[in-house]
Amino acid sequence: MIRKIFIPILLLGLTVAQYPADSLYVNSKNSIFQKILLYPITQWQRLSYNETYLNCQFAPSCSNYGAQAIHTHGAIKGIFMASDRIVRCNPNAFQSHQKINGQFYNDGRLFDPIQYSSIGYSKQSPIVAAGLSMIVPGLGRAYAGRPIDGVYGFLLSAMAIRASVVSIKNKSAMTPFYAGMAITFYGGEIYGAYRTTKYYHSK
Repeated sequence: MIRKIFIPILLLGLTVAQYPADSLYVNSKNSIFQKILLYPITQWQRLSYNETYLNCQFAPSCSNYGAQAIHTHGAIKGIFMASDRIVRCNPNAFQSHQKINGQFYNDGRLFDPIQYSSIGYSKQSPIVAAGLSMIVPGLGRAYAGRPIDGVYGFLLSAMAIRASVVSIKNKSAMTPFYAGMAITFYGGEIYGAYRTTKYYHSK
């Protein structure tokens, strides 16, 4: 059933490959589930790349980061990585980047690749951070020294979970979508807390 619905839509993207995520979308190594997740990113880039107010402060941009993560690490880990990046792309990102002596791209954007080479120097445990965010989304980021990221993570997770619960109660046809968003942000918080504690600290 899923193939009958999505394959025609996915194949449509093959005819209009002109944005960065398009090259990953058409890659034959991607599974059908990876393509399902990559497709909305390709469509978002058709909007974001033509509107200056949607420019991302990171390099690679959040959409490219998400597309690369899904393509490289698979659908499940990739979508959690994309969720983590969306949470970190907040008004406090510049200050957080400075605190870890982060690098900057040649156009001034914050350089934040998928494969982060710097090893963290935090005394906190990544496992404890992940466990805290499993109990309360965002708490692990606060424990790792990123309270602002924790607040954003909590709010996004809470809104997604609430929307999922309401849709289930109302027996809405959108329940799979809202449930997927809830799982994405909740899982992203657990992954994000672990990654933050392990990598995003100054020497």
